[in-house]
Amino acid sequence: MSIGLLMACCVLQAMAAGGADNQADSIAYPAAQAGRTLAFPRDHGAHPRYRTEWWYVTGWVEHDGIERGFQITFFRTRSGVQEDNDSAFAPKQLLFAHAAIADARRGRLLHDQRVAREGFDLAYARTTTTAVAIDRWKLVRVDDQYHARILADNFALDLRLTPTQPVLLQGQDGFSRKGPAPDQASHYYSLPQLQVEGSIRIDGATAVVKGEAWLDHEWSSEYLPAAAQGWDWLSVNFADGGALMAFRMRATDGGLLWAGGSVRDRHGKLTILEPGDVVFEPGRVWRSPRTGVGYPVAMRVRAGRHKLKIEPLMDDQELDSSFSTGVIYWEGAVRAKVDGKMVGRGYLELTGYADRPEM
Repeated sequence: MSIGLLMACCVLQAMAAGGADNQADSIAYPAAQAGRTLAFPRDHGAHPRYRTEWWYVTGWVEHDGIERGFQITFFRTRSGVQEDNDSAFAPKQLLFAHAAIADARRGRLLHDQRVAREGFDLAYARTTTTAVAIDRWKLVRVDDQYHARILADNFALDLRLTPTQPVLLQGQDGFSRKGPAPDQASHYYSLPQLQVEGSIRIDGATAVVKGEAWLDHEWSSEYLPAAAQGWDWLSVNFADGGALMAFRMRATDGGLLWAGGSVRDRHGKLTILEPGDVVFEPGRVWRSPRTGVGYPVAMRVRAGRHKLKIEPLMDDQELDSSFSTGVIYWEGAVRAKVDGKMVGRGYLELTGYADRPEM
């Protein structure tokens, strides 16, 4: 994801480090570096020396006029403990996966998650190209096409994701700043405008679906900047073939810590957005009846020359992970409009509105 729910990885890392004499504190994790050239297909794969990494797929699909949003995320984290232990049980690399379906007819998210240590060919993140899995949950790239297969407790996703455009390198050729300090950064690229075909199963009923999606792949060794309260992140696949990503890091004092993004028009022209090019203006606030947290689920976003009104597919797209990763946030399918006309569909992520993510 743009900035990612790397707090999940950090929570897992802390769990693995417990009782390990703080061995993780002594590990030298590599930093994201400006000027590093991303090479494919190698950089589609995992980067196990870095602290955290994620593959994040969001999209919209349709069946018989019914629109649904979906999200699939695989996280990898280097725990920094027992790295000299040859046992296959040593938790050197930890994997976490999360998936959700947004269906306005249900009114709230269907979601599920999995967690495992890497090993035994059941949980893995391959280094040669995208191939991540936890048992029956998989995201695999074969012959330039992705296959996502999620078998959750009360739903299933079986989707083929076909690129229609080249890789979009975020930031400076894939080096994406996340704060005012140069080391507050990640390596980050996207694949917007993925063509989606496959099936979704909910409550035993299977629907054949088509649509479009967005894939983010990001890796870093940095924690959330100490001055950051949370972030807002937006991706939009425009109906004309263009793509937009924008984010802002919100400071603990309520101000703006950092912002950025990119716009690629339908002709392939790429514009990288600087902090002054991005403005999130909160609009309507929805308050969760379960957690009491208020989220600005409707916004006006300025990203370069684009001025968009963002509206959710449905209000209740809150994810309460307080019993697992300890994080409560909003992540949902949204429509982008200009002068009342829909110009694209995408996803919005809102974190730090409950508590500051500790990561």
